[in-house]
Amino acid sequence: MGAADHRATARRVATREALGATLAELAGEGLPVVAVDADLAGSTTMQRFADASPTNKERLFNCGIAEQNMIGVAAGLSLAGHVAFTGSFAVFGTGRVYDQIRNTVAYSRLNVKIVPTHAGISVGADGGSHQMLEDVSLMRGLPYMTVLVPADYAAACSALRTVAHLPGPAYVRLGRAALPCLYNEGVDLEVGRSYLLSEGSDATVIACGVEVNEALVARDLLAAEGIQIEVIDAFSLKPFDADTLIASVRKTGCVVVAEEHSVYGGLCSIVAETLTATASVPVEFVAVRDTFGKSGSFEELLAYFNLDAAAIVEAVKKAVGLKRI
Repeated sequence: MGAADHRATARRVATREALGATLAELAGEGLPVVAVDADLAGSTTMQRFADASPTNKERLFNCGIAEQNMIGVAAGLSLAGHVAFTGSFAVFGTGRVYDQIRNTVAYSRLNVKIVPTHAGISVGADGGSHQMLEDVSLMRGLPYMTVLVPADYAAACSALRTVAHLPGPAYVRLGRAALPCLYNEGVDLEVGRSYLLSEGSDATVIACGVEVNEALVARDLLAAEGIQIEVIDAFSLKPFDADTLIASVRKTGCVVVAEEHSVYGGLCSIVAETLTATASVPVEFVAVRDTFGKSGSFEELLAYFNLDAAAIVEAVKKAVGLKRI
């Protein structure tokens, strides 16, 4: 599976860093990728794709601060045989352009990859207006849309490579915050798969994105108290790997879901939908509770919104306690 011990390396890299570098690699391998951006190529790292070669420079299309036009341009380029990747911040790249994604890209199953950066609270000081906490809900509700949420840089590289070769629309959620490297470089993660990173017997913790590392930290804290948790990285949210989740909860008897997203419509909803039809076990959610974001550092906001390892520890203890009732 290629998972590294998260304590064995201090290296931290933001998932957004994978975008420009991976697109440049794909272009060098002969894939007809193009990058379509809304005047944020530096922040999204798409500029690195353009700077990699003179040919790539011609494949970066800056649409200016006109995100709806960005989707339209990407759609047209896909119809001309290109694999079109769109950038921008997640709040603009999914929210401001939802109508265009729905009616132009998804409806026609176009080969457009929606890959905004700065999702969730990792935008930090930009505050609630820029912290997109509803994007997974928006994208997974669209027919034909694949949704991947990588947990670190290597997983993000894999996600981008995977969707580049996958026909049709896809959404890959990237963030601004530098995260510990959990997977080995070059790992190959699959659409429709979750990955068991740590085995345990007392509780299952299934997480995605930045919350995977928090779950691994929580694992160590709980182990010191004699509680062994199973940690699952839900890399692919749509399609979702129900089998891995069900096998784990049948073993542990309870589950905690952790995501840097609204409690509505994302991984929390997916797990609830899955278990309603298959298993009756205690379920606790670690997610943002019906509120907008707030200005602050990434670490401050993780604690403020109860998304950090300490929150996962408390949720696990509660879920384990409910097993005994």
